[in-house]
Formats: sequence, structure tokens, C-alpha cells
Amino acid sequence: MVTRKKFEVRKVSAFVLATCLAMVSIPGMVSAEDALKPYAKQSGVSGNLDSIGSDTLNNLMTFWSEKFKTYYPNVNIQVEGKGSSTAPPALISAVSQLGPMSRKMKNKEVDEFERRFGYKPTAVRVAIDALAVFVNKDNPIKGMSLEQVDAAFSKTQRRGGRAIKTWGDLGLQGEWASKPISLFGRNSASGTYGFFKKVVLKKGDYRDDVKEQPGSASVVQGISVDRFATGYSGIGYMTSNVRALPLSEEGDNYVEATLENALEGEYPLSRFLYVYVNKAPGKSLDPLTLEFLKMVLSEEGQQITAKGGYFPLPGIVANEDLALIGADKK
Repeated sequence: MVTRKKFEVRKVSAFVLATCLAMVSIPGMVSAEDALKPYAKQSGVSGNLDSIGSDTLNNLMTFWSEKFKTYYPNVNIQVEGKGSSTAPPALISAVSQLGPMSRKMKNKEVDEFERRFGYKPTAVRVAIDALAVFVNKDNPIKGMSLEQVDAAFSKTQRRGGRAIKTWGDLGLQGEWASKPISLFGRNSASGTYGFFKKVVLKKGDYRDDVKEQPGSASVVQGISVDRFATGYSGIGYMTSNVRALPLSEEGDNYVEATLENALEGEYPLSRFLYVYVNKAPGKSLDPLTLEFLKMVLSEEGQQITAKGGYFPLPGIVANEDLALIGADKK
């Protein structure tokens, strides 16, 4: 049995940070033990692979699938990304082998899986995200504190702030001062919706006028065409028409959403992204699922993570999760 060491995105050591940054920018500049491993094609890999779950991970799952098919052209891969809450039922009913999620499974989801199979699902960390609060590219605001974000999006204001309804409430002047803030968010099937509610709103209630969208791209598109809008989604959906706001836990010491700030714990909304699988204790994953995850956690797979707009895993994290799924025995 592999025991996963405690490794949080936030507050990592200077060594891990340096390792990760070197891995992204200067391949080969870290020790063999801590580096991402190159992917090696295997024989006898074929069949159908289904992924059902997170919209946040939808683009990455598609990019990874395209890369995987360059190794195994006869493999058929289907990717569906309607929200993290669709992943657990699909795994439980064996409709999919891969369950991408932008949050950890809830206790009730794990319990339902365990009732069905007699063991817990396995969570594989596949990328790092800095959940972003976006504004239109023309918006002059410098940044926001989490108390201000909560006061704008929540009707319960559990962080203690007063309701924020206009850009003037955030200190903007001129034409912006009287303009109502147009709010975009995800729907309740989304893991990002749940993460934002838990971490930013402190499990408070969203305002009724938040325009819930079925996907992250719709959130960003809404902000792109509405100068007075703001909304949240994974950093990987950023376009040239929006800007990710620097954020702070409190006050105006705002922090940019960068890899370094996410790993150091300075950016307040950093998180791992996961792919859940059904791995029975003491048994191997099926070869197709195993090889796909090996490729995702390889040097080539994590280069795709970076190109897709997210932050790649440090090698020590990827290698630890390779051991978790038994890839180190292959």
C-alpha cells in the first residue's frame, strides 16, 4: 500500500518551488529523483476510454487525449465535461474509467462509491490551478480582497464585509462609480462553484443575481462582452479580453495568480485538479487507464498542462501519484 505524503499546493518548500519552476522552464535541470519522467510507449494498449466530469478540466482532458492517441492511434477516447458532480456517479456505474474533478470528492460521494465497491476511489493529482476572479480587460481595478469578493458574490457576507453592488463601492471613479457589478458564476454541478462557495463565501449563499453558466468558457465570454462584469473560473480559460485580478486574503496587498505564488501559498485560491479512478486495493488498473495516467503525469503530459494555461505538477508530486496507482511497478 502506498501512503501519500502530505503535500498541499500552498506553503511548499523553496526546494520544491525551485524544482517545479526548473521543470517548466529548463527541462533536465533537476535531479532524476525529482524530475518528471518521459513517457515510454507500451505494447498491447487498446480499447475505449471514457472520461466524465469537470468542465474546468475539459480542455486539458481533450489535449491529453489527443497526445495519447499519437502513441496509440487505435484507442478511442470520449471526453465529457459537464461538471465535477457528474464524475462520481459515472465511476460508480462504470460508465467511465476517468473522473476528472476540480475539487475533492465530498464525503457522501466517497461513501456511495465505497458502498458499491467496498473500497474508496483513488484521487490522482494532475495539475495545479489558480482559481481566478476575472474582470473585463478595460476594468481599471487593481485587485480585490477575499472579503470584497465575498461581499460582491454573496448575500450572507460571512467574511464580515458590507454588500458591494457597484464598482464605486470598490473605489472606482468616473463612469465606473455608478455602474452595477454584473456577476457571472458556474452552476451547482460545477466543482468550481463548490470550491468558490466553500473557500471564498465560507459556505455562504450566492446572490440571486449571479448569472450561472454551464461552463467556464461561458463565464469568460460573458465578462469579455460586458465591461462591468466579473466572474470566476479556472485560470486556464483566460483570454486576451479578460484580466485575472490579483487577490489578497485581506487588505490591499494583492497577489498575482502565478505558478510561483500558487506554490508558495501567497495566492489565496490555488488548488489541485484531480482525476479519480476505480482502483481496487492490491490490484492493477486496467492497462489503458494506467497508461493514460502515466502519460498525463509524465514530462510530456505536464508540458501540455502548461500549454493549456494551468500550472504543471512538481515532479515529486507526479512521481508520488504514479506510485499510488502502481505505475512504478510497470
